[in-house]
Amino acid sequence: MHNDRTIFLTLVRTSAEKDYGRILIDSIRDFGGELSQCPIWLFEADPQNASCTSLVDEQVKIFPLGVPDSVKGYFFASKVWACAQAEAMASDVQSLIWIDPVCLVIQPPLLFELDGAVDTAVRPVHIKNVGQLPEESPDSFWQKVYNVVGLADLRMTVETFVGKQQIRAYFNTHAFAVNPAKGLLHEWFTLFEQLVRDKDYQKAACPDQLHQIFLHQAIWSALLAARLPLERVRILPPDYNYPYNLHQSVPPERRAAALNDLVCAAYEERSLDPQLMDDIAVQEPLRSWLAAQVR
Repeated sequence: MHNDRTIFLTLVRTSAEKDYGRILIDSIRDFGGELSQCPIWLFEADPQNASCTSLVDEQVKIFPLGVPDSVKGYFFASKVWACAQAEAMASDVQSLIWIDPVCLVIQPPLLFELDGAVDTAVRPVHIKNVGQLPEESPDSFWQKVYNVVGLADLRMTVETFVGKQQIRAYFNTHAFAVNPAKGLLHEWFTLFEQLVRDKDYQKAACPDQLHQIFLHQAIWSALLAARLPLERVRILPPDYNYPYNLHQSVPPERRAAALNDLVCAAYEERSLDPQLMDDIAVQEPLRSWLAAQVR
């Protein structure tokens, strides 16, 4: 079913990501159900090294992405900028669905389609990494993030999927949906640029790669908590954004038994060759589909 009110977004930066992007697009088309024919906007960060023209169909549009010099080279800057660009182009759109190229759609991801009751659909982070416990005072990294979004503190909590810890609101960004009419993606980039350019903050709060990598995610999390009432945030169930890349670390009672049971999964460096996926069941027709993809 053709639906221009819902648009998928992704980004390709390298030739490897081009291959991932092809698999992602095919998975949306073949397993997306009601959303399978939605438009897909693919942002191309380096067309000389990873031209994506071969991925185009009637419902796939490619947009060149020139990342502003102010943030160029910073971790995930191209992702935040691509989201802001998509929001600026989205007219009469209810749901922008961001999906990283290293993700796979396995069943129709219908909860990404926003209705009038919610403005975003997100998953909590899988592990705590730079997150903080509710009883901890915000550190310099988080306090500045709260300050720029206008929060004195953040009391909303989520449970990490792998670590099973209650932490201050902190959301995964492998895949999420947002209502572009709220202007959150433009603000995300504005605040991200502000903190990337703040040399004192970078030196004091982001001296290590871990905090630099997750700065974009921290800002997004605080922004959602600051701008949206709790009831406008849809917390997605665990079969969305399932971390197959962390599968061995998932507690046994939460570990997916079969890839087919999931709606979408992140795999990152894990192989999608079903013959090599020896820690999770892969049933037909997905098994043959994956085998054909990796060939």
